Amino acid sequence: MEILNVIRFVVGLGFIILGVCLFVTEMIGIFKFKYVLNRMHVAGMGDTMGLSLSLIGTIILSGFNFTSLKMGLVIVFLWLASPVASHLIARLEVTTNEELENYCKLPEE
Repeated sequence: MEILNVIRFVVGLGFIILGVCLFVTEMIGIFKFKYVLNRMHVAGMGDTMGLSLSLIGTIILSGFNFTSLKMGLVIVFLWLASPVASHLIARLEVTTNEELENYCKLPEE
């Protein structure tokens, strides 16, 4: 039974380390890209995947209980909310930035 706990610890720690590596890659990508929509894409994907992997690692480490169910629901909410928020911010940027090629004016009221 002890070997299963060691395997669970190693797998959980692996997911957490992978999530932290994605966060570091995201931060480098945010500073590397010049265009705001590229930065948003890196930030959105990095946050979603990094936080999801880190939470999966903590679920594995804490065992399967009610707390891990709540963390799973946070992952589901994150996967649903993050793309919508990124899309709305990108749409705002395209609509309001006159320097973009596909700039479109807002209808006047």
